[in-house]
Amino acid sequence: MRYHTLGSSGLSVSDVCLGTMTWGIQNTQQDADAQLELALGAGINLIDTAEMYPVPPNKQTYGNTERIIGDYLRRHPHKRDEMVLMTKVAGSGLRYIRDGRPITASAVTEALDNSLRRLQTDTVDVYQLHWPNRATPHFAKHWPGRHNPTGIDREDEIDGMRDILEGLRKALAAGKIKHWGLSDDTPWGVHTFLRLCSEMNMPKPVSIQNEFSLLHAKDWPYLIEMCQLENIAYLPWSPLATGLLTGKYLDGARPKGSRWTYVQRQGLFRDTSQAQDATRQYMEIAVKADMTPAQLALAWCQQVPGVVSTIIGGTSVAQLKENIAAFSMPLDENVLDQVNRVFRRFPQPF
Repeated sequence: MRYHTLGSSGLSVSDVCLGTMTWGIQNTQQDADAQLELALGAGINLIDTAEMYPVPPNKQTYGNTERIIGDYLRRHPHKRDEMVLMTKVAGSGLRYIRDGRPITASAVTEALDNSLRRLQTDTVDVYQLHWPNRATPHFAKHWPGRHNPTGIDREDEIDGMRDILEGLRKALAAGKIKHWGLSDDTPWGVHTFLRLCSEMNMPKPVSIQNEFSLLHAKDWPYLIEMCQLENIAYLPWSPLATGLLTGKYLDGARPKGSRWTYVQRQGLFRDTSQAQDATRQYMEIAVKADMTPAQLALAWCQQVPGVVSTIIGGTSVAQLKENIAAFSMPLDENVLDQVNRVFRRFPQPF
């Protein structure tokens, strides 16, 4: 396992980040315990969760992933020092979480206190804003006609960001969080937060996690360049395109218990003919390289300049072992050349 510094935090984090969003619906407490033991034993120290997990998000299970992690830490308190623990405050849109209101200073305080109770810990290493209050060109809104920035009130947005930073400042001062980060944001969002942090004399974000994979690389190179030069760790989430890159959803297949069998997660905008065609070609490359399709996709993420730690998961220990192994399987120039040829044909298949 290799380690890198997480942005300006000074924290040393593993190449691999363990994502937990399946814990509480697709995975039980026992499953989560086994995955945590496997990950920590393999040298993975970065653990990511969120108050809204598990997914698909719903009122009945909201917060259960944090509760599962908290139950593990209650039984294994010595393991807390082995973790760099990250969680997130949910943004607007989920009515059962703070009536669906946007992130504010008071929302940060309320959400963080609840997360700390569920996680059964005194502090979170990195507290992240799960998504911006404004509309952004994420989740298939990057296509023409899907996002209109002229409808955003710039000054209102900036005032809201200042308010959020005051809430984060309070949390930092109280020792409830050690650092803070972003998720599902854009170059303008990162730039504005950096400027406001300078104005307000407070620590800047240490990381950002965005969707990034062979099938969805819109952040490369522009946002990733910004993160590299501003010393903000870039953390890809869904490096397997919610499982599509494994090949298990080709030709309409929906394996029992898989993510795409759940409401709200049935492929969404990702299941396109171009994405299916690209996946088939990546699978052929993986077979020739003597690795699984998942391992090819993860190894590719690892070698992208500017990627600090890749967020992976798995609904079984076997899947998790397969995915972890990818990070000790560097791609040679021949394989990368084959991948690049497919990538140029399908630069943005969904």
